[in-house]
Amino acid sequence: MPLDRDLLKREILPIPDRPYVGPVMYNAQDPASHFPPIEPIRPPSKAPNVLLILLDDVGFGAAEPFGGVIHTPTAKRLAEGGLRFTRFHTTALCSPTRAALMTGRNPHSVGMGCITELYTDAPGYTSMIPNTAASIAKILRYNGYSTAHFGKCHEVPVWETGPSGPFDHWPTYMGFEKFYGFVAGETNQFYPTLYDGTTYIETPHDGDYHLTTDLTNQTIKWIEQQKAMAPDKPFFIYFAPGATHAPHQIPDDWLDKYKDNENFAKGWDELRETICKKQKSLGVIPEDAEAAVNEDVPKWDDEMFDGIRDSLRREMELYASFLQQTDEEVGRVIKTLEDLHLMDNTLIIYILGDNGASAEGTFMGTFNEMIGFNGIQKPLDEQKTIIKDNIDKFGTKEAYNHYAIGWAQAMCTPYKWTKQVASFFGGTRNGMIVHWPGHIDRGDRGLRHQFTYVIDVLPTILEAAGLPEPLSVDGVLQMPIEGTSFLRTFKEQNAPEFRTTQYFEMFGNRGIYHNGWTAVTLHSKPWDWESNPDYEKDTWELYYTYPWGEESTHEVDWTQANNLAQREPERLAQLKKLFEITAARYNVFPLNDEKTERLEQSPPPVGTKQKYVDGSFVSDPCVINNFNRSFMITAKIEGPHGDAPNGVILARGNDFGGFGLYVKNARLTYVYNYLGLERYYVQAEPLLLPLSEAYEVRMKFTYTGTDTGEGGRVELLVKWPRDNDFKPFPLVPFPAIGEDPLNYTPKDMPPGHILKTNPIIFNVDAFLMVGKKTGGPLCPDFAGSGNNRFPGKVHWAEIELTGEPAKVSPEHRLHALEAIQ
Repeated sequence: MPLDRDLLKREILPIPDRPYVGPVMYNAQDPASHFPPIEPIRPPSKAPNVLLILLDDVGFGAAEPFGGVIHTPTAKRLAEGGLRFTRFHTTALCSPTRAALMTGRNPHSVGMGCITELYTDAPGYTSMIPNTAASIAKILRYNGYSTAHFGKCHEVPVWETGPSGPFDHWPTYMGFEKFYGFVAGETNQFYPTLYDGTTYIETPHDGDYHLTTDLTNQTIKWIEQQKAMAPDKPFFIYFAPGATHAPHQIPDDWLDKYKDNENFAKGWDELRETICKKQKSLGVIPEDAEAAVNEDVPKWDDEMFDGIRDSLRREMELYASFLQQTDEEVGRVIKTLEDLHLMDNTLIIYILGDNGASAEGTFMGTFNEMIGFNGIQKPLDEQKTIIKDNIDKFGTKEAYNHYAIGWAQAMCTPYKWTKQVASFFGGTRNGMIVHWPGHIDRGDRGLRHQFTYVIDVLPTILEAAGLPEPLSVDGVLQMPIEGTSFLRTFKEQNAPEFRTTQYFEMFGNRGIYHNGWTAVTLHSKPWDWESNPDYEKDTWELYYTYPWGEESTHEVDWTQANNLAQREPERLAQLKKLFEITAARYNVFPLNDEKTERLEQSPPPVGTKQKYVDGSFVSDPCVINNFNRSFMITAKIEGPHGDAPNGVILARGNDFGGFGLYVKNARLTYVYNYLGLERYYVQAEPLLLPLSEAYEVRMKFTYTGTDTGEGGRVELLVKWPRDNDFKPFPLVPFPAIGEDPLNYTPKDMPPGHILKTNPIIFNVDAFLMVGKKTGGPLCPDFAGSGNNRFPGKVHWAEIELTGEPAKVSPEHRLHALEAIQ
């Protein structure tokens, strides 16, 4: 009999195979010897291909279909043939949104109440998606879909990002047959840390390389191959490029795309007015909607911006180019579907942002966002100088730039607040476009105003594919899917609102939506982590945002601009109680802004030593923590060989922060890169010998600071094969390392001094490597293709902690982690 793969059996995944139970003949030539044909698993007939697109850090008011002034031709074209959802919501932060999208459950229900770097032991914040919440990729794969994920994955617990795994939460173990992308909150667009599956791959050394383009190329190649080899098999593609998250880096031919654009010349306040007018004309907000004002954001004409407004305008020009370039790369994927005649049976869900626009770039933007990540507060004049002196580098591989908070608030028009603030729509309301020819009735300009939430995407896809919610996956009983399908709205413009209640919480910012009303409280600001109030002192606000199912004398306040808390105290009290009930149900409690305790949960390697072998590639969260303390690097090497050889022994970080022990013209050399702003070099006087025997070299750093981010002294030592102990090398007084313009090797003090160190972090996608340095060059000596391989052999290298750390300010540490969503 054929395999029983009907719809009911699909509630158990993988679909159980049914063994053959009929008669078996002795001889295969016997006419009675026949068996049912082998049937591959396929979804129900007419199940569509699914292309799920998720951009990063795009506010509601950024893209054209939702009133933005930034050209997004692909989004615009899809919207003109599809639907625009004007009340779609995310969680206000990266990892929680992505976990909710993939699982169809509330973020705290699956342990992702915050970013993975800020996990705790509380059930809602472990950062470990449980096996009781199978992803949409796994459900579809077990039902016969081909599955692929291209781009960003920020749902892997930080302690599982190392080369030894475990890999249980990586995309290829969560249901994706193909993964090509990065595992972090962000990455360098020119020097990304890329994985194919769970294997690190070197960034192609192509002068024109750009990550978003690479991801698009890989996606197109996969589609073409999949349809060539299995044309009857539908696919599920999750395209999440990581753009437009900072750093805002773009290809050279995009740098001047928006140069001198008039929409940005007059600043963010007038830009908000322009966007709001366009939104009303498009119908994505009502004609009488009032743009909500955020008094915490400085005005464009504030005197703090005197002398720097041209640079601020340039920041926004580059962001606009980044968003358009990203959208046009999406367009290349769409064109591939058109060329292969796949559009008619492909459900496209295009989500413009995993949260509101990012206000993590400080009030005037930054040349290197690692400065803010390290909790370093530079004086206003110095901030201005850094930006003005480096503005020509913004957008290129020489900068790790982010725009000013004012631009972020403008990108969230007409709402107030931004990413991280889950209480207000500026942090949670994102544009969503749905395109599926033949399955949509556009009605009034394709607008849909039903309240939707990110967890509703998964059940919508299942319903479109004709698949049931699974009861068991991989032998594990599943928790109920908490999302609700909005497929009915595809055909019914005025379908009743199916999601009547939804809680929101992030960093203590809390809110509840219920039957058109929202009750919210602001507990913390994206740029202020040192003055969080007591929860009991938080002020709750009340807004009537949508006329849901009731007659009311209140005017609809679409944008949360008019607080009704004083007029409706009883309703506010009821909604606050509803939040508490809902939050308790979905693991939101305990609310947590106990910063020190959360930081103590971070998972450093155990012990005081960590040993690596030649070719090691270790993600930074898994590297032993040697910040703000004395430590040593020891390596056993052979060589180096050749004439005046050069090569890397051990390097950690990249061109915007890190350190490295290497050989320069046969001299042992140590470099410390401070935030990409200064580089300190220490170099040994004698030459290393090209011995055929192994010997050991050491860099000994003595931290002399009493606070974080201070400096210390470096010694370089060697132990020859028959020596009993290490002997110090004499140091070159003033090493002239190439023509490095950032060389800050002090000339007015003895050699070996490093004046400043990064207090908290090098880079969110930094790695430690042994024997070779790939990716972003730590210093000019590491630049180029394949020319920094150690010209000998590195048997092993080791970092050993030799002193107690200086006390790190918990607020600064938290600020660093929270900036990397």
